[in-house]
Amino acid sequence: MKKLVIASNNPGKLREIDRILSPLGMEVLPQSVFNIPEAEEPHCTFIENCLAKARHASELSGLPALADDSGICVDALNGAPGVYSARFAGEPKSDERNNAKLLESLAHEVNRKAHYYCVIVLVRHPHDPQPLIAEGIWEGEILHTPRGSGGFGYDPYFLVPGLDQTGAELSMDVKNAISHRGKALAELLIKLKLSSIE
Repeated sequence: MKKLVIASNNPGKLREIDRILSPLGMEVLPQSVFNIPEAEEPHCTFIENCLAKARHASELSGLPALADDSGICVDALNGAPGVYSARFAGEPKSDERNNAKLLESLAHEVNRKAHYYCVIVLVRHPHDPQPLIAEGIWEGEILHTPRGSGGFGYDPYFLVPGLDQTGAELSMDVKNAISHRGKALAELLIKLKLSSIE
């Protein structure tokens, strides 16, 4: 694979994915280069939505495609916002409104444990019967007030145990090494190397 389309328009995701995949020597292109609209995400699981996005981008670009579906799952909210993380507060998407809704939802909760979950799917073509699938989990808890200016999404409120830093306070290199997306991409790199050997 010399070129790969990323089924996302999220600049934060694109930066993280490009940084981790760049050593492979592939040209990584966002789907916006091909004027590909965002795919429908009607499913209640990350994996189903991720497959839909990857197949959609591959079909419209004619290239192998990589999709990421990720979100934050909060214990006290029975796993919500989950697949609805980006649209938790409705349309249009807004990190500020999503975070406000999350804090409001947790206002009377003592248990603030949460985890980010990420699944990544790579399809070689739209009808690939054996897509490469990788996943990662990043444990943490939700703070009452934001800290840090980096990251995106819920990162300013997501405290990483043991580091006493939020996702928004971590350097990009540290975040890529320990985050849900970093873990999923590391697993994907292993699978890509194995598939190229076979």
